[in-house]
Amino acid sequence: MKCGLIGLMLSMYTVLALADDVAPDKSGFTLFNPTPEADMRAFSTDRPPKANSPYTVDAGHFQYETDLTVFSHGNADGVTTQEWTIVDPTLKLGLTNTVDAELQITPYESLTTRSPSSTTTVSGVGDTLARLKFNLLGDDAGNVALALLPYIKLPTARSELGNGKVEGGLIVPVSFSAPEGFTIIVMPEGDYLKDAIGSGYHGAFDFLVNVSHPVSERWTVYTEIFTTQSFQTSEKPIYTLDGALTCALLANLQLDFGGNFSLNGVGPRVQLYVGLSQRF
Repeated sequence: MKCGLIGLMLSMYTVLALADDVAPDKSGFTLFNPTPEADMRAFSTDRPPKANSPYTVDAGHFQYETDLTVFSHGNADGVTTQEWTIVDPTLKLGLTNTVDAELQITPYESLTTRSPSSTTTVSGVGDTLARLKFNLLGDDAGNVALALLPYIKLPTARSELGNGKVEGGLIVPVSFSAPEGFTIIVMPEGDYLKDAIGSGYHGAFDFLVNVSHPVSERWTVYTEIFTTQSFQTSEKPIYTLDGALTCALLANLQLDFGGNFSLNGVGPRVQLYVGLSQRF
């Protein structure tokens, strides 16, 4: 017991030591007193993979991150689905040095379902996500960063594209700087979701491990393993292997490409996308 306590204390000390408490004092910057360009942190996005960054947008600055297009293909129980999403920006605004507000909108998506007896296509506006990101550690310095991202889903999609219910959850991204220029993100997530059948709700748990590494001054490569585990027994778990590339076009402008691939045939078998992010 004593050895275990000592080990825990040493682990906590290691994490705190890695954090390097040498961050500049930027607490005075707010939405109405923006961070000067010289004091802004490096450009960071929550895309292209599923992993979210623990870093916030600097106070008083605006950032968008969007898919330009997403194509998904699935096939289960003799039913084939194909889905297109065209431009679904996440709009971010820095409120303080460690808090930003985020809104993701989906102006257009189209879903085609084919079975042996019929083919149907529905399209329109998708659901809307509202989030707040609270950085708790490492926003401006250190080898470890941690944030909390509570979110709520607003049911703006038509019934064929969404379930018409408010849902929500909490995302906790943790980033570690590793040797040789690697970055590792681990991200647990808890969700409160509408049941597939009936009026009830159930919990779900997501988890991922993401590893990235720059391959040149402009290009960075990402690989990721992801799972969703539902607490509703009728829903099967989802496992995906994801990969992506980013290209820094300018200091505050990034193009990305990527794909998510099902490992167990649940959900889309393949999802391909191209995206763009920019900070002002």
